[in-house]
Amino acid sequence: MAGHVLIVDYGSQFTQLIARKTRAAGYYAEILPAGLPVEPYLSRKPGALILSGGPASALEEGSPKLDPALLAAGLPVLGICYGMQLLALTLNGKLSREDHGEYGPAVFSREKQSPLWDDLPTGEFQVWMSHGDRVMVPPEGFAITGSTETLPTAAMECPEKRLYAIQFHPEVHHTAYGEKILLNFFKTAGLSPNWRMSGFAQETIENIRRQTAPDKHVLCALSGGVDSAVAAVLLAKAIGPRLHCVFVDNGLLRLNELQEVQQALKKAYPEMDIVAVDAANVFLSRLAGVTDPEEKRKIIGHAFIEVFAREAAKLGPIEFLAQGTLYPDVIESISPQGPSAMIKSHHNVGGLPKNLPFALIEPLRDLFKDEVRVLGAELGVPDELLWRHPFPGPGLAIRVIGEVEPESLEILRKADAVVRQEIEAAGLQREVWQAFAVLLSNKSVGVMGDGRSYGRTAAIRVVTSVDAMTADWARLPYETLAKLSSRIINEVPGVNRVVYDISTKPPSTIEWE
Repeated sequence: MAGHVLIVDYGSQFTQLIARKTRAAGYYAEILPAGLPVEPYLSRKPGALILSGGPASALEEGSPKLDPALLAAGLPVLGICYGMQLLALTLNGKLSREDHGEYGPAVFSREKQSPLWDDLPTGEFQVWMSHGDRVMVPPEGFAITGSTETLPTAAMECPEKRLYAIQFHPEVHHTAYGEKILLNFFKTAGLSPNWRMSGFAQETIENIRRQTAPDKHVLCALSGGVDSAVAAVLLAKAIGPRLHCVFVDNGLLRLNELQEVQQALKKAYPEMDIVAVDAANVFLSRLAGVTDPEEKRKIIGHAFIEVFAREAAKLGPIEFLAQGTLYPDVIESISPQGPSAMIKSHHNVGGLPKNLPFALIEPLRDLFKDEVRVLGAELGVPDELLWRHPFPGPGLAIRVIGEVEPESLEILRKADAVVRQEIEAAGLQREVWQAFAVLLSNKSVGVMGDGRSYGRTAAIRVVTSVDAMTADWARLPYETLAKLSSRIINEVPGVNRVVYDISTKPPSTIEWE
């Protein structure tokens, strides 16, 4: 698509977040990995380039580089973090490697007016940093347009060549005016908004039809969450009766999860082929004695595939497995484009067996949760499914810290139900991103009924987020916290202590394991 934004990925955890913010502004975005010859980039006929951040040092031997021929094409360029450092290095500026990097919030000061700062409020503003190198001397022809207390060159530009660079990350939620800065770049590049979610939906449906033509059948892993539900609706619109949805009761579901999901799905999509499979014994027997979270995820991922393969054999020849995999799942498990770090193996990405008996269809792989909800609304998915809080595929197995035992699961189900009930009663269901309980492995002394108790600790985790790439702990009213603690301790046998998790992501993740 001529005039779109091409993002060159140098391995940042946030690369797809740049694409998401670009799409939210109405511009089509495409990501290609760094290190390709110039032709694949230019053959897309982009209207502008964004050079992403990345975990490497631009000064290290073997680190990803920027081909000067790409700059010679004369396209408007925005370098972000590592992208800024590469611009400086490629154009004969000077970098230095710091003993201590800069990570987290910083206060940004404008040193010179720039098109990137158009229509921003006056004064300093907060930005989000994550870097080890710094630009000491900008290339010839570049002016310094911004700084922080510890970073003299936090932004630079050469307007004559339409080259702009910022050391901070405008794509993350914690950078004030980040979306406006990106929008200013698109305007400076002369781009026009040309992207809508309806277009994405139709293009995805057509891709599924091509992939499964002429008559191949697809098994869809349906969990009842928004991701798998939206994926199933896309597939149903694409291939109709050739879609077979399988909901697996793995014994790790929340209280009444199976019944609630079946009822909601059958009500919304009575024509959809949905099969519920009881496989609790398979999952729980294999998890017995396992405490390591990575091992849990891999066991669960493998068990899911075995169950799906068994069900596929009953349904007839099925070549494809469809999943509601989202980008945050992918980027934490393995970088799809660049050399970013693996955080944890999601069961549906890094937890899958190497010899997969299906070809995968993942129509939502490049989207974030908020985008999936927009897509779901476009497709007519009902609110009761669209606004369910995210629930991990491994289920309660990664919210029971330590060994997954039936007794622990029963305690956690009851505690988690209380959390969900009270969040809804407080009118916070749509105000927070996720709300759940975690059952810790340690025990502590308490006093209950004038007697000594020695019970488990339940942690409550409630976060706010836009895209799950970053998250903050929710400032719940004290009255709500008090109600949660009182109900869990009084209604859930085996728990005598409740704590509230006030960690942000990063450095923590949303889930504990």
